[in-house]
Amino acid sequence: MPLKDNIVHESRKLFSLKGFLSTGINDIIAAAGTSKGGFYNHFASKEDLFYAVLDESQSIWRDKVLDSFNEIESPTEKIIKILNNYKDRYLKDSENFPGGCIFITFSVELDDTRPQLMKEVNKGFEGFKALLTGLLDGAIDQGELPKSLNSDTVAETLFAGMLGASVLYGVDKDNLILDRSINSLIDYIYMLSDEHMPKHSRQSESG
Repeated sequence: MPLKDNIVHESRKLFSLKGFLSTGINDIIAAAGTSKGGFYNHFASKEDLFYAVLDESQSIWRDKVLDSFNEIESPTEKIIKILNNYKDRYLKDSENFPGGCIFITFSVELDDTRPQLMKEVNKGFEGFKALLTGLLDGAIDQGELPKSLNSDTVAETLFAGMLGASVLYGVDKDNLILDRSINSLIDYIYMLSDEHMPKHSRQSESG
């Protein structure tokens, strides 16, 4: 792996575990097996590195959470797929994110201390909520969800539930609690549906 990629790779894991502010340059160069010269040859500062780590983390998130997404036609089932993937493929991915959801870690520590960095994290949050809103609108248009549904409100509810599940899982890595948290959101979607869809418990946890 090229040195620049390795620095980003190791920093992503460190930021997930310790946070951006608590991870020092010396921690990064030790994990990447390089020197300060090697680090600064590729990154002007730790904040410069932050953007590279954020970009890579978002790419991994998309690969994990949107896996097989385009193979599904139903907007409602697309949302269910996202929730299962988020639970099974993203949050439980201890290899890439050993400390849990890196975006939650960033949001907790950067909101007051590094607002310019938090602004970039929020762009990802807003983009995801827009995706959920678009899928909910599609489900309403196709008659899968009632026309009286407020898609923005439901999207915010799902997003808040996913963040809550991430925080709880980050504390003790309890798979049972995580499964219950996300499955409750899946049941919520089915409850809103006009159609009598099977509960998640009748489906394989293929996520």
